[in-house]
Amino acid sequence: MPNTLPAPQETDEVWLMPVFIAKAGHETHLQEALSALQAVSRKDPGCLEYTVFSDDQRPGTFVLIEGWARREDLAAHNEETHVKDFVKGSELLLVGPFSVTPLTRLS
Repeated sequence: MPNTLPAPQETDEVWLMPVFIAKAGHETHLQEALSALQAVSRKDPGCLEYTVFSDDQRPGTFVLIEGWARREDLAAHNEETHVKDFVKGSELLLVGPFSVTPLTRLS
């Protein structure tokens, strides 16, 4: 009997979850910087999702869910001035380097 299940679909999509932890007293500045980055990054080619959340259980912690149509779109985004400026400027606002977790869509 032939296999009647559809073949798994490969996708070029890239999904990431960066987490940012603000230094004490810099929470508002970090939130503002992330909101500005979100507004501009959503316009970058290939952006599927770019949404910042505050962690309700860890004050001063912000989580970004970002999705890109292709790895090349993510690479181009990371070379944009607004991203480079954010990364450089955020160093003073963060307790340490932000973490980035790759994600895989299950369905």
